[in-house]
Amino acid sequence: MNKRSRQVSYFLSSQYFSDGLRITLSILLPSLVLAQFDQLQAGMAMSLGALNVSLSDAPGPVSHRRNGMVSSALISFSVTFITGFARMSPYTLGIEILLFSFFFSMFAIYGNRATSVGTAALLIMILMLDRPMDATGVIHESFLVLAGSIWYSTISLLVSRLQPYRLAQQALGQCIHEIAKLMAIKADFYDVSTQLDDNYRRLIAQQVDVSEKQDAVREVLFKSRRIVTESTRTGRLLLLTFVDVVDLYEQIIAMYYDYSDIRERFGKSTVLTEISRTIRRLSVELDHIGLAIQLPVPFHKPIDISPVLEELKRHIDALNEQEGSTLVLKKVLVSLRTISQRLSGLQKNLVLPTISPVDNEAMEFGRFVSHQEIDLKSFLDNLTLNSSVFRHSVRVAIAMLLGFVITKLLPYGHHSYWVLLTISVILKPAFSLTKQRNIERIIGTLAGGIIGVLILTFLPNKTVQFSFMVLLMLGTYSAQRINYIVMVICVTPFILILFNFLGVSYLGAAEERFFDTLLGGVIAFMASYLLFPQWESEQLRKPMQTVLKANVRYVQLLLDSLSGRPISLVEYKLARKEIYVSSANLSAAFDRMLSEPKHKQRNEKLIYEFVVLNHVLSANIATITSAQLTGEPKAYPAPLLRPVKRALFTLSESLHRLNSTTEKSTLDTAVPDVSLPTAPSDPSLLEQLNFIQQVSSDISKIIDRLETREQIIKTRFHTA
Repeated sequence: MNKRSRQVSYFLSSQYFSDGLRITLSILLPSLVLAQFDQLQAGMAMSLGALNVSLSDAPGPVSHRRNGMVSSALISFSVTFITGFARMSPYTLGIEILLFSFFFSMFAIYGNRATSVGTAALLIMILMLDRPMDATGVIHESFLVLAGSIWYSTISLLVSRLQPYRLAQQALGQCIHEIAKLMAIKADFYDVSTQLDDNYRRLIAQQVDVSEKQDAVREVLFKSRRIVTESTRTGRLLLLTFVDVVDLYEQIIAMYYDYSDIRERFGKSTVLTEISRTIRRLSVELDHIGLAIQLPVPFHKPIDISPVLEELKRHIDALNEQEGSTLVLKKVLVSLRTISQRLSGLQKNLVLPTISPVDNEAMEFGRFVSHQEIDLKSFLDNLTLNSSVFRHSVRVAIAMLLGFVITKLLPYGHHSYWVLLTISVILKPAFSLTKQRNIERIIGTLAGGIIGVLILTFLPNKTVQFSFMVLLMLGTYSAQRINYIVMVICVTPFILILFNFLGVSYLGAAEERFFDTLLGGVIAFMASYLLFPQWESEQLRKPMQTVLKANVRYVQLLLDSLSGRPISLVEYKLARKEIYVSSANLSAAFDRMLSEPKHKQRNEKLIYEFVVLNHVLSANIATITSAQLTGEPKAYPAPLLRPVKRALFTLSESLHRLNSTTEKSTLDTAVPDVSLPTAPSDPSLLEQLNFIQQVSSDISKIIDRLETREQIIKTRFHTA
């Protein structure tokens, strides 16, 4: 199966497409059925309830999804009821918009699912603004919205009941797919025609995607009691595969070498091209494994890559006679063999009739996921300008009220709620995200409007138009969590076709929607820039501290393993997870900073070096520590431990300088006084450990330069 076919298969079997199909049908059916009984308005109210609660139905454990949908249904009913009566006076409606926009935006302190519930509440409030009803109509509408919410929730939970493993399979398949992409990026480091800096940026960005997908799998697997305690083959296969895939990911990340030196020494030969091609073949095999888990089809016949590795070995041996030492290429070959063996293990598990149970107690899966408590104390603690969520909530409330007032002062159309809808979906906590959403919203609305007008102008047949509307609905709800601009391009013609069916002029609606989008985008952009802005350059210190702290812990585990202390496998994997998550968070924050105004960016080159060096450091630590875990504990001689102790001390001092309010860590560098086998001196290992010390020293120098620049800026500020 070629790359394009795999991409199509991944999408059609993904959670995004299945969600889009379920949401489309759940929204469409009430309106279609009730329209047959001349109750189209009632059907549309139910469809609105279904749409609203679908926003909170993000992937996750069934119990969390159920709780989110129940909360969203009850809140939607309440907001519909309150808005219906509040809109009878523009003053009470303005107060409601201000208070509700703030209150529901504050839900972000409780995590992503609570944020979705808050977003759904704002959506139902906005869509109820221009629906004039009397008291009886408000009550009737509220119960119809509640009925639609119950309808969607029932469908969603029924599907989960009939396919209990489907969500986990889709999440794991997508995770493997992203790791395969990262592996293909790794292959580019051996391609002399590519720029190393560009490759590093792509690699770091892809690590963010992998980290997000791994967190999604952990949420589904480790928080689902049914899967963790499952005795069936499917449940065991999912757990075992994910554990093995994370180990494989570590092996891929640990495959770091001095690429500049490799290119300089061996760039004229064809060996680097062979290595790059081999890595790509391995990434394709991994991609097929992900597709086999996600798509219920027979697994494709595995390709034996052993002959390719043997040919590569012969080529390296021949170079050894011509170019001198090829030790680094031999290390690459060993890594490729290890990855190939891990892939073979994954492929065999897919076809085995039975899977051995995973020791759940020993693995302590519960420690690998976070648990969010929903309490009033957290809400009250965040009512301060020091809280980014509070600042964002105030920003949203003011922007929404401003948009409402402007639409009242400029009576230019019948769908002025589009301005508030634009503000609510564009305005994000980070300026860079608001800017990106703004651009995508405007471009998507313009492109979608053109598509909608072309369909309605040149395809007058109602059946054809309805077919396009259904396809556009499917595209809208399939893309809403993964590609915002595609969603906007699909939703705009979908709405124009819907309005045309309802008797509204589609040309006037298209013009009005584009104007409302521009107005809402301008308000959101100005609010993000002027109202309590938090620039990423001012926030980067915290994720940098987290990364350094994680690397200090990682180096401590390395020292423990070389000193002969037994290391718990769970503790090692927890430290490894912390490295991956903290590095991904720092990389994401750095990317957001680069999207901010140039004069708001600070020290971007130094921070980029910091990100890359920490990636190099963790990769080299993983290479050594993972190897130490495979055998009996051995105590290495003092000369080998010395560079690790120095690296640990240097990183701890750097962490202390980066956060002067934190007490210095107490380092445990003592060698245990126990009788252990003494490992022989290993020059190659000593070289690696010295390199780790050097990288730690380079990180320390970057921290010194950052602190010096910060001091200069503070001095200038106080002088001014």
